Amino acid sequence: MTTVHRTCPLCEAVCGLTLTLDDGGHVTSVRGDKEDPFSKGFICPKGASLGHLDEDPDRLSKPLVREGEQWREVSWDEAFATVARALEGVRDRQTIAVYLGNPSAHTMAGALYAAPLIRALGTRNVFSASTADQMPKHVASGLMFGHPLHIPVPDLDRTDYLLMLGANPLESNGSLCTAPDFPGRLKAIRRRGGKVVVVDPRRTRTAAQADEHVFVRPGSDAYLLFGLVHTLFAENLTRVAVEVNGLEEVREAAKHFPPEVVARRTGVPEETIVRLARELAAAPTAAVYARIGTCTQEFGTLAQWLVDVVNTLTGNLDRPGGAMFPKPATEPRRSRRPYTTGRWRSRVRHLPEVNGELPVATLADEIETPGEGQVRFLVTVAGNPVLSAPNGARLDEAFGRLDFMVSVDPYLNETTRHANVILPPPRVLQSGHYDFALLGFAVRNYTRYSPPVLPLGERPSESEIMARLAVIASGLDGDLDEFIIDQTLQKAGVELQLTGETGAERRLDMMLRLGPYGLSLEKLRENPHGLDLGPLEPRLPEILRTASGLVELAPPQLMDDVERLRERLEQAPPEMVLIGRRHLRSNNSWMHNVSTLVGGSNRCTLQINPADVARLSLGEQAVITSATGRLTVTLEPTDTIMPGVVSLPHGWGHVGSAQTVAAEHAGVSANVLTDDSAIDMPSGNAVFNGVPVTIAAL
Repeated sequence: MTTVHRTCPLCEAVCGLTLTLDDGGHVTSVRGDKEDPFSKGFICPKGASLGHLDEDPDRLSKPLVREGEQWREVSWDEAFATVARALEGVRDRQTIAVYLGNPSAHTMAGALYAAPLIRALGTRNVFSASTADQMPKHVASGLMFGHPLHIPVPDLDRTDYLLMLGANPLESNGSLCTAPDFPGRLKAIRRRGGKVVVVDPRRTRTAAQADEHVFVRPGSDAYLLFGLVHTLFAENLTRVAVEVNGLEEVREAAKHFPPEVVARRTGVPEETIVRLARELAAAPTAAVYARIGTCTQEFGTLAQWLVDVVNTLTGNLDRPGGAMFPKPATEPRRSRRPYTTGRWRSRVRHLPEVNGELPVATLADEIETPGEGQVRFLVTVAGNPVLSAPNGARLDEAFGRLDFMVSVDPYLNETTRHANVILPPPRVLQSGHYDFALLGFAVRNYTRYSPPVLPLGERPSESEIMARLAVIASGLDGDLDEFIIDQTLQKAGVELQLTGETGAERRLDMMLRLGPYGLSLEKLRENPHGLDLGPLEPRLPEILRTASGLVELAPPQLMDDVERLRERLEQAPPEMVLIGRRHLRSNNSWMHNVSTLVGGSNRCTLQINPADVARLSLGEQAVITSATGRLTVTLEPTDTIMPGVVSLPHGWGHVGSAQTVAAEHAGVSANVLTDDSAIDMPSGNAVFNGVPVTIAAL
């Protein structure tokens, strides 16, 4: 038996795990790593099932090439040669598109090689799960602080008051807020006399354990937050403690959103709005945190902006116990170029680029619409947009019209079934792991590296797969990693003797050495349980990258969108709207093939208030219809959801899937119902919450 220590790669909590393996390399037990200074032994059902996921018999072990409707296993050389021949026939690189899925944020390969691959392909048609998830937060942070990755997180371990909107960390484990044992951290706030308030259309597990739960109509969070801002100004409760631009512009804008007016739009009583504002202002320390429920709506960027406006107005931005900026060990030296969007636009709908990406909501347009630049060649990495993108049924049809598609993915799934070549990465335990992205959102500064546990054998690592694709696309003669290392060190003006058994490890070593703590790969190997780098510390104005060097409270792009928000203020909300739902034992579509994680509460049902069931004379099943599609769903009546709102979990719809367990628990895809024409304008993020629907008896 062998015991190893490793970071869990299955969600954003970065929990430390202790795994026991037998002589055959099979995982016999998974426990929380009690010596990890960040997670301290916490583990959730996903982490406990890591061995089952790692040894899933439906995971592909060899490349597949599609010939007609049949699949053939081929050698790695033949698979790459097939891709190379297809690329040689592409005369216009703007007919190529790239889609990066959610799991790519949980791998070293995704963090280190996605950008070089995109540059090598030479296309501007880049899409990712970010515009189905979190882009509003990146845009708001970019406009306020000058960089889209400078995202303040709630200082959970020191705050006295936490207001959460559209977040359910007891089931998601946190998002854009890396915090292992989020449940324990929330309990600690209450134990030390603090208060936790959750605003959500559902009484989620998180809301049920909070001090207070406030129902809010889906899609109206920006109105509620503006009501808080109005109250802070009207009652002279502001105490701005950082240097800002635009304070008076925000004050003027807030005059249009008094609590008595926004109460009608949000469903939150006027007195509750006023009280929440007063409590935030009076608390010794406080933080407002909003997540996916507020991002995936029509005014997602305004909601995310207003979160940090409130944090700023109450004196809690960049302050212990408030909203603070982490300092990750691999944080690069970032340029001071002002943040901007719209450097190019999509061909069909002329939607602006954001963070180098176009909205995934327009990917089908780019494939279906003839003309110069029509997308004919697609590369997908660790993604299943047929189930995760808006109007997935349309994408399913569009993918079938492509000339060529290559997918880096361990599964033959609803998306990759359209591919001509599938390049499967190795098992989790055969891969090194470092959380480049997630540690940038940690509520305590921390770092940890997990080397591979099992040998690769004759197959390439995921990093090598991505690097080889980039070399094929660029025609580079030489080692991609050494090329990147040489360029980076020349730019930094330093010489380093790097260590590491692979190119990816050498690049990690370089980034650690150039980072703010001067660490190294060797230092991380010497500390297999991870390193505690201390609590968050104030970082303004160090991290500001705005042209003014100040926090921009009133960016023009967002003030323009406030006018659109005002126009909607008196508009009557739809009679019935759809929202999503998170499950503790799931992370989008890619964990539905693990038998230990399916069943129980992890089911694809439509939650609906009993009053709506009675009003509409519904039975056990019903038909739900939207502007884009129709589904037959199994109802789950519950008073945990407010009347006029229904909830369907994300990532299901595995009918006819090649994944055995997923096919047995197929469910239905909520994204048959979501409208790809509806987006948050500043960020291009798809709208998944507040989707107008009708419900009828079957």
